[in-house]
Amino acid sequence: MRFDRGNRMALGWSAAAVAAGLLTGCGAVETGLKPDAARQLQARVLEVTQASSQSDPAAALKALDGLDAELAAAQARGDISEERRRSIATIATAVRADLQDSVAAAEKAAAEKAAAGQTANEQGGTQTPPPAVQEPAPAPVPEPQPQEAGKDDDKRDDKGKGND
Repeated sequence: MRFDRGNRMALGWSAAAVAAGLLTGCGAVETGLKPDAARQLQARVLEVTQASSQSDPAAALKALDGLDAELAAAQARGDISEERRRSIATIATAVRADLQDSVAAAEKAAAEKAAAGQTANEQGGTQTPPPAVQEPAPAPVPEPQPQEAGKDDDKRDDKGKGND
């Protein structure tokens, strides 16, 4: 699936929002996120960012699924506070919505393009063909001029001289 410039920018901004949300105070204990959990979550955010920058929303959505799973595991281990988990989950949800909108827009554009191509193909059989282009007639070839009698004979005689 190809994305236009606007969709790529939206994906990039979405990924940046996730990264900014996670990177803000990731390692500090006061933020409700232990350093090991922060590193694991940052790795997941990097996957989302890379997929988004490569205009691959399917991979970015899969990476977001991994981020969600990592958040749940970190919470189960007590490595992240509920408040911090909620703030990360909120950002991830916004990014997911942007990615899904980008996918839907790309699918709609592809469907419209395919429909337009199908319509053009169907109409192509009933339309009259364009007028044939007439090629210009080739330029006339000049007829060879008759040579004066005797000139060729003199030239042949000169070639033979000197070989005596």
